[in-house]
Amino acid sequence: MSTTTSLPPVDSERPRARSGATASRHARRLAKPTARVVLPILAVLLPTVSLLVDGGWPQTLRLDLAPALDSFADWVVDNRDSHPVFLYFLLHLSNAATDSVAWVRDLLTSVGWPGVLAVATALAWYAGGAGRGGSGPALVALGSLAGCGFLGLWEQATETLALMLLSVAAASVLGLLLGLAGGLSDTAQRVLRPMLDTMQVLPAFAYLLPLVLIFGIGTPSALITTVIYAAPPMVRMTALGLRGADPSVLEASRSLGSSPWQRLWTARLPMARPQLFLGLNQTIMMALSMVVIASVVGAGGLGESVYQALKTRDFGQGFTAGLAIVLIAVWLDRTTAAAGARTGPRVGRRDTCIALVMAAVGVLAGTRLASGWPDGLTVDITAPLNSAVDRLVGSVYQDVPVLGGTSAWAGNFTSWVLNPLDSGLQALPWWALLALVGAVAWLIGTWRGALTAVLALACTGVLGVWGKSLYTLSQVLVAVALTLLLGFAIGTLAARIRTVERMLRPVLDGMQTLPQFIYLIPVVQLFNAGRAAAITAAAVYALPAVVRITTQGLKQVSPATMEVSRSLGATTWQQIRDVQWPLARPALLVAANQGVVLVLAVVVIGGLVGGGALGFDVVKGLTAGELGTGLIAGAGIVCLGLALDKLTQPSAGSPSAPARH
Repeated sequence: MSTTTSLPPVDSERPRARSGATASRHARRLAKPTARVVLPILAVLLPTVSLLVDGGWPQTLRLDLAPALDSFADWVVDNRDSHPVFLYFLLHLSNAATDSVAWVRDLLTSVGWPGVLAVATALAWYAGGAGRGGSGPALVALGSLAGCGFLGLWEQATETLALMLLSVAAASVLGLLLGLAGGLSDTAQRVLRPMLDTMQVLPAFAYLLPLVLIFGIGTPSALITTVIYAAPPMVRMTALGLRGADPSVLEASRSLGSSPWQRLWTARLPMARPQLFLGLNQTIMMALSMVVIASVVGAGGLGESVYQALKTRDFGQGFTAGLAIVLIAVWLDRTTAAAGARTGPRVGRRDTCIALVMAAVGVLAGTRLASGWPDGLTVDITAPLNSAVDRLVGSVYQDVPVLGGTSAWAGNFTSWVLNPLDSGLQALPWWALLALVGAVAWLIGTWRGALTAVLALACTGVLGVWGKSLYTLSQVLVAVALTLLLGFAIGTLAARIRTVERMLRPVLDGMQTLPQFIYLIPVVQLFNAGRAAAITAAAVYALPAVVRITTQGLKQVSPATMEVSRSLGATTWQQIRDVQWPLARPALLVAANQGVVLVLAVVVIGGLVGGGALGFDVVKGLTAGELGTGLIAGAGIVCLGLALDKLTQPSAGSPSAPARH
């Protein structure tokens, strides 16, 4: 009786839910063709409207926050040594950061290069499972760190390594704790997700501004910025691993009477081990990238060498320091990857003792025999690299028959592409541009995503940086177009030809680990300072991620579907255009989204080489002490990044949206 009375309400609710979902799908099906008709009409009408209505954001809708922010910055500077918040909390945090980095650096120096090499090699061997399985990671660790010494950058590498070790440790602990909260609590996950999405599109330079205001130039700002910047991957992957735990295993553990803490420790965390190590790996890569950028605020180490090379246009010095950073990244990447991929039994006591003895012998040798790297074991590649670049620039910069040279290309590119695009965006009425952005975002995602994009772009006008945001947007659009054009073409080729993929893999690995500053040095020499150099560097920096994601997405298309199309007589181009690209659409959208995020990061840094607009204001705020201007520009970059994110990434409610974690 009770069963029959309880079933009808449930059954009555299900059709209602299905009808709501069906209505939503019908609405979307109607919205897509409507948008496809409306958007071309807008594309024709907006240029005409722009001739009749003045563009720009209305003055009455602006908030001039620069004076208030400058006053607040002055107050912070004046009260750093007297206010209780600084004296009893922030000052202790700053001193702890400085002392910790100094202690780790002194420790690495005291054990000498033999000790550092021995400990790193033993750790990599142990992480790989010891025995033959650990020999590969051990050789990579030994060769990578020794390479830093051979390049004559051992002291700078030690400084970078000290900051890296502390920042990765702190970011991993912070990310693990937040990831546990997100993985175990739906409420925490809902709170964390928008925060992590915002942090994903926030360029690295924007992290520096508020921390420089609080802690000033030096190690504390660099360390804390790196921790905040590098923590999100650990948060995401920890939550993903915990939520992906096998329900049957958890149910079996619960049936045996285990407590929630015991289930977490004995079931959830062991099953999430691959995701945890992947999160650690990504945290290391993010921290290494941020350590280089933090050289602008006095981080020192290899990043300082790269930054100085950028200011003096010394490609040899910058590339050598960047190569040392790549070697450190390769060592850390292979060690953490080996630990995460290990599936065999635990390392025995014998192998543990061997690793400890190996490390102890190296430390004793380092403390007794040597500290700094021997000068006789260094190789200077700076001069040959500079000579090669000078010859290249001299041959292609100008007076090239027919082609004209890179200087002519940069000038024509600016005159015929960048200037008209910027002028067109600036001439559009603000309301028309917001409407266009909303329509495109709705076409790609949902109305919530469209509303977010419109509000984010409108905030740039309210902050008073509408014109500068559009100036930056023109550069981002061109750089993204170049990146996607090359990335989709190369990724498609790599997905269809295995040899091309194998040849590209080491090239893409090296490009993804090179610091962002490295790309600016050669393009400035080839194209001179300006927007063309910033756009070229941004496109090259974002290209590896787009190629990788495109290749992976196309390779995941069902072989059976490909075989059916082949049996129906489809040509290679028809297979790519009509089968692979449509089925890989979610992956291609992710590639476009990542291209936007990476391009925006380098376009901002392009302010160092004449990119102008928001990037220039951020750099000016950091280097000239105009933190009010810098903070507003940083907020404008965040808003622009959020708008572009919604324009290139379907929302979770969109049918075509890929899974985002």
